[in-house]
Amino acid sequence: MPDIDKQLEIIKRGAVAVCEESELVEKLKKSKPLRVKLGVDPTASDLHLGFTVALRKLRQFQDLGHQAVLIIGSYTAQVGDPSGRDKTRPILSEEKVLQHAEEYLQQAGKILDLEKIEVQYNGEWFKEFSFMDVIKLLSKTTAARTLERDDFSKRFNAGTPIYLHEMIYPLMQGYDSVMIKADVELGGTDQTFNLMVGRDLQRDAGQCPQVCITMPLLEGLDGVQKMSKSYGNYVGISEPAKEMFGKIMSISDDLMWKYFELLTNIPLEELEKMKEGIKAATRHPMEIKKQLAREIIMEYHNEESADKARAEFEQVFSKGNVPDDIPKLKISSDEAELNILSILTDNKLAPSGSEARRLVKQGGVSVDGEKIAELTVPMPEKNEFVIKVGKRRFLKVIKNKM
Repeated sequence: MPDIDKQLEIIKRGAVAVCEESELVEKLKKSKPLRVKLGVDPTASDLHLGFTVALRKLRQFQDLGHQAVLIIGSYTAQVGDPSGRDKTRPILSEEKVLQHAEEYLQQAGKILDLEKIEVQYNGEWFKEFSFMDVIKLLSKTTAARTLERDDFSKRFNAGTPIYLHEMIYPLMQGYDSVMIKADVELGGTDQTFNLMVGRDLQRDAGQCPQVCITMPLLEGLDGVQKMSKSYGNYVGISEPAKEMFGKIMSISDDLMWKYFELLTNIPLEELEKMKEGIKAATRHPMEIKKQLAREIIMEYHNEESADKARAEFEQVFSKGNVPDDIPKLKISSDEAELNILSILTDNKLAPSGSEARRLVKQGGVSVDGEKIAELTVPMPEKNEFVIKVGKRRFLKVIKNKM
């Protein structure tokens, strides 16, 4: 293992807090592999860059010689983590959770060394619980302390229902730490309460309490809300390289530094030099952002795909060209009008009708270079024309005699 100072430098990169750092130092002094826990509830099957922040930190612990323990919340996912939620999560079936878990692990394998990781399903111990075991677990905390949680207090003050099964979630997550004897637990800042409950339960069980390391929540492409599929501001790690490249290039110049720190291994000293280069006007933000996109794509695809995605981006967006391999739609030449709403939704250029309407209203849709303002427009006279949605989505429309 590297020396303690070097390990701390790597471990603390990008972290919001280490509770308690002095305890972490003492654990590292023992020169024994630490058991580093990350719990995930596979409530969905597709991973985006926001999910990878904690996964990358877990991989760093692996590279330092520690034992990574990935807890698959086969039971907690059915309860639903209330962290950061203003309403109750839907209860998933165990079958659906396990299906998602399999797909989750396949994608997580792009980041983690699955040959060396320890994977545990918390259903293995929770399914053995008797009702008395549940009562004993509930006795470890109070309703008042649970309601101190920011998300619960907001819901309580707003009169939004809080169900009892949600209040047991932090105890379930904390009990996972007891079962696997975690030395360290990773989580987002929204997980702080849950991680601290784990410390309490370990003390109660006579274990040395885990060190809690919280990571920031990654803002999505809008630079405001955290990355989420429900907000439509995400970059999926299984998306095509060119799609990933275009999305990353759309983030703000300020946000790209956070992406560099949390999503790449480029040394912080080099990032400072980049910032100085921009201030001195010797480096251009767009070129640096292209480097960011390339670094991220190489991790989830390969160097060739990253270079190809960059070349296509430059062809399309820097030079104003249309990609060669865009999807095609054949329509009847007898039609007098184009139904933009149905074309966008049917061809997955917009995820929903409401999003299609928003795009048109905001001037994000054009037909052969002309922005449109209505959901129905006259049919162009040309036999072939291109519909463009936003900056990265294209559709070639071909008129045929039907």
